[in-house]
Amino acid sequence: MAKQTHDSKPLAQNKKASHDYFIEDTYEAGIVLTGTEIKSVRNGRANISDAFATIRNGEMFVHNMHISPFEQGNRHNPTDPTRARKLLLHKVQIHKLLGLSKQEGYTIVPLKIYVRNGYAKLLIGLGKGKKNYDKRDTAAKRDAQRDIQRALREKQKVAR
Repeated sequence: MAKQTHDSKPLAQNKKASHDYFIEDTYEAGIVLTGTEIKSVRNGRANISDAFATIRNGEMFVHNMHISPFEQGNRHNPTDPTRARKLLLHKVQIHKLLGLSKQEGYTIVPLKIYVRNGYAKLLIGLGKGKKNYDKRDTAAKRDAQRDIQRALREKQKVAR
């Protein structure tokens, strides 16, 4: 049986990230999970809406990522569903993210969790915080684009 190269369906997604941040760069990181945690993630029982990433001692960790305990789990089930989990990145990537995140207004935000080649991956992004007027501007652009698409569809219906 051949391995799947990419399962594109996200198991958990942070929809607030694109609303609250300008995502400038993305990185794919592996997550260190226990056996029952990976089963919960594959069942879609993960939440990364309030999660954030930090760098300590040259290692990256994700905090506040909630993974519900696996119901059929054994006694080695982790008791804390929001514990800090280590992320697996190359040292060069960690140093680059450390330098960029030290700048004013930048943070490391988890974007989505998915499975690739049987391993859980976390897509993290380097984000710069949006101001309220930026959020309104983004919403106005989205509404204008929606109106343009609606007008084009109506024009195509009339032309037929």
